[in-house]
Amino acid sequence: MHKDIALITERFKRAAQDPGAYARNWKEKNQKDVIGFFCSYAPEEIILATGALPFRLFGSQKQISLADAHLQAYSCSLVRGALEDALSGDLDFLKGTVFPHTCDSIMRLSDMWRMNLGFDFHIDVVLPVKLNTQNAREYMIDVMRKFKRDLEKEMKTDITDEQIRSSVKTINRIRELLGELYEMKCQQPLIISGSDLNAIIKGCMIMDRHEVRDMLEDLLGYFRTSDIKVPPGGKRILLAGGLCNMPDIFEIIETSGGFIVSDDFCTGSRYVDGQVPIHDDMMVAIADRYAKRVVCPAKHSALYSRGDHVLRLAREKDVDGVIFLYLKFCDPHAFDYPYMKDMLDNEDIPSMLFEIEDQLPSEGQFKTRCEAFIEML
Repeated sequence: MHKDIALITERFKRAAQDPGAYARNWKEKNQKDVIGFFCSYAPEEIILATGALPFRLFGSQKQISLADAHLQAYSCSLVRGALEDALSGDLDFLKGTVFPHTCDSIMRLSDMWRMNLGFDFHIDVVLPVKLNTQNAREYMIDVMRKFKRDLEKEMKTDITDEQIRSSVKTINRIRELLGELYEMKCQQPLIISGSDLNAIIKGCMIMDRHEVRDMLEDLLGYFRTSDIKVPPGGKRILLAGGLCNMPDIFEIIETSGGFIVSDDFCTGSRYVDGQVPIHDDMMVAIADRYAKRVVCPAKHSALYSRGDHVLRLAREKDVDGVIFLYLKFCDPHAFDYPYMKDMLDNEDIPSMLFEIEDQLPSEGQFKTRCEAFIEML
């Protein structure tokens, strides 16, 4: 890899490894606010239009202690970890936090966050669950308009149409470049490691978006001229699930003989999916993108939409097998799994399920199962 490209990749990795340090440095350098958000359904285009840094909250790598006084033991590690960081002061650089209403755990976390923490503001974005009706579209548009008004009030600013269009163009370009990088990874799986691609995706959710766009332009310019041959014998793997603050499972899969060619993660291809069109009413345009993008398990667009999407990905990417990676206690993903597995079985596409946490105490078990699965393929 070219020296300059290696440096860019390293910048992404440093930010992904310590998001808080990046956000503090950015805030001090730019003298602007940082706004936290949960979930890829948060309309970060509107947050960016205020001039603030949209900052995705991924959970924590530390031992959970303070959060356990507020949460049941069966809450997922994303919710527990984020609350732990907030209660311990590790997120004190945030001016406020945005909560898109998706799963039950995030909705309950919103209440605990509001009652127990002293950030300047807290905004709930109460999205529709069913997305495939005209009423849902109209409601989604109203939600986006309300969020813009709420954010203007809390940030004491007016968000102009031109600011919205500018931020949309920036994030559209980021998604476009990430989509191209995903396609390169599919065609040439060794062009970039799964670990590095994950770090780049995470970096795009926490770093200065204008800086990110320029870094991606440079990366893609280099990768477009690369031609890395794929050695024989490796198996093409699709990852699916709901991991956010993911341990480095990518290296384990790749050293076990798997080529990760795509994923169905909210901190992956689902974040990249869909562009916001530029037209007269940008709130309508933003609402349409969030209504039409690939759904997560907490949203509904058709009876088997999640399974149809994973099956379509498996066919398009010509995968040999699918590995489902689920956070423990994540009910929405667990409810989807049985019918998705049946759909893959009916197409003779092998799959494996592994429940995981942000930390990976069972690394040896995961490696053994990956090796056995890939050998079976």
